[in-house]
Parts: sequence; structure tokens; C-alpha cells
Amino acid sequence: MIKTTNDNNSRAQHGDTDEVHDVVVVGAGAAGLSAALLLGRARRKVVVIDAGEPRNAPAAHMHGFLSRDGLPPATLLELGRAEIDRYGVRLLRGRVEQIDHGYYVRMAGGVVLKARRVLIATGLRDELPDIPGVRERWGRDVLHCPYCHAYEVRDQPLAVLGTHPGAVHQALLLRQWSDDVVLLPHTLDLTVQDREQLKARGLYLIEGEIKQLVVDDDRLRGIELADGRVVPRAAAFLFPRFVPHDELLTRLGCDKDDAGWVVTDRTGHTSVAGVWAVGNVVDPRAQVVTAAGMGSAAGFAINADLLDEDVERAVEQHRHAAAATR
Repeated sequence: MIKTTNDNNSRAQHGDTDEVHDVVVVGAGAAGLSAALLLGRARRKVVVIDAGEPRNAPAAHMHGFLSRDGLPPATLLELGRAEIDRYGVRLLRGRVEQIDHGYYVRMAGGVVLKARRVLIATGLRDELPDIPGVRERWGRDVLHCPYCHAYEVRDQPLAVLGTHPGAVHQALLLRQWSDDVVLLPHTLDLTVQDREQLKARGLYLIEGEIKQLVVDDDRLRGIELADGRVVPRAAAFLFPRFVPHDELLTRLGCDKDDAGWVVTDRTGHTSVAGVWAVGNVVDPRAQVVTAAGMGSAAGFAINADLLDEDVERAVEQHRHAAAATR
């Protein structure tokens, strides 16, 4: 049985932070759990904090993860939690409200954890267009990533909703899975080049603003336009607006790039010493398998960083002890 706790009786809830953890991981998706697994096997003292809101919760299955293709996302997380438990990693349910330099990880409800290093793997949220039916069908037959979902709707009539500048590329890409792909530009302004590429690729354009999705018997049946036309479709793709859950990183002062995403090196280390960030919170393109790899790379780097500190401390203590015996 996986050991989890809300820490209602924890010493830390009352501000007792004498216990120091090697690493506190904020976020228990593929990235956070992968880092925790490696660090747990390295016999580090690790706590993972899980708010219980995975981005891919609406999806029935995940794909592209070698040996786990088609597995329900919730099952992957359940397996991951069981694996880290075997190595003594502690899993807490709750939400982190603030991280102070030092590092003091402050959770809602008053729990405070002291860490030597922190890893943020809080992911992102998909901000969806305000079109009736989109939110209700999201992750079912309204989809985003062709690599994650297009194979399951291959050779079916597909629509791409023009709610984001990336819709044209998405439509061009989806042509690999179906020869019946329609782009509904909605309010998107298409360039002459866009139209030429779409036509050359054998894609269809249907102009007009989208009114709503047509759903019958719990299945997407089509896209209704403002003028009353209905375009029959079996599935629809759209680009959401990616909003990273990076508030903790922002408050710590982590540098961001021109697009507003937190900057990290190849190991996930941010511009702030002792702070790593991995997964969708820093890379919106990361699939589940990619996020897991990022977490593993960060785990290696964090352990190496801690080792440098451990050795430096040991050498200092050794010198003090040697000096005392002279």
C-alpha cells in the first residue's frame, strides 16, 4: 500500500523545520516522480508534494511512452507512486503556496518543509477557447497533440479549429493521419502562403465563425458555424494557450525568456541556485515520456550537486578534527 499523508499531525505543521530533506519535489506527474525515483534510489531523503491535478486527467490513454503506450495516465501515476514508495520517498497530498530562499517550502494549511534543494514540476494548464462544447469534450474527441492522439482517429473526418496561430501547422501535420482534414479558420487571418500550403497538401478550408460543437449520444458529430451550417466531423483538434504553473519559480526570481517561460539548462537547473524545474512548467512541448526523461536528468544533477556539498562539508569537518588533535 502506498504511504501518503495530509500531515495533519506533522511537526512541520506547527513550524518545526528541524528536519531537513535533501530534496522537496513539487509536483507528482511523470517528471516529478521520475526525479524522485532516481533520488530515492540514490538514498536521498526526498518528499514529493502532490496537488492531485494532472494536466492529462481528461485523457483516457497516453501514447508514445515506450512500454507504456496506451496506458491510462492515472495508472502510470499510480505505478510511479508505488515505485517511489519502495525507496522510502515520502508523498504528501497538498498544495505549495510559497518557497522561501533557504529553502522553506510552505504548504497550504501551515505545513513547512526545509529542503537543501527543490525541484518544481508543476506543469501547465491548457487555456481553451470559449466555444460551447470544447471544454466538455476536451481530451476525448477534442484533442491537441497529433502525436498523442491522431493515430486513434486515423482515416476519419477531422477538423482543426482556427483558434490559435498554430492551427495551420496542426492541419498540415494531421494530413499524415487522414485524407479528410478540414481547417475552420474561425477568426484566424490566413496568409496567402497559408492558403497555398493548405491547398497543396490537400486540405479543405471552410470559412465562417464557429458557433458550437455538435454532440449527440456522447460523441462529437460536427462543428456548427454561426450561419447555421454544420460540418460533420468525428474529432476536432485545436491549439490551447499554454499557461505554466510557474508562480513558485517566478517568486524565487528565476529568469525567463522572451516568450515568458522559465529558463533552465539541460539538467533543468534554473538561474537560482538550488532550484530545478522540469516538465511542462518549463517546456510546453514535453510529452509524458519527455517529461519523465527531464525528471531523471534533473535527479542526476541534483544528486551530483548535493554530493559536491557533502564532500565539501566532510573535508571541512575532517580538517577541523585534524587541527583539534595537533
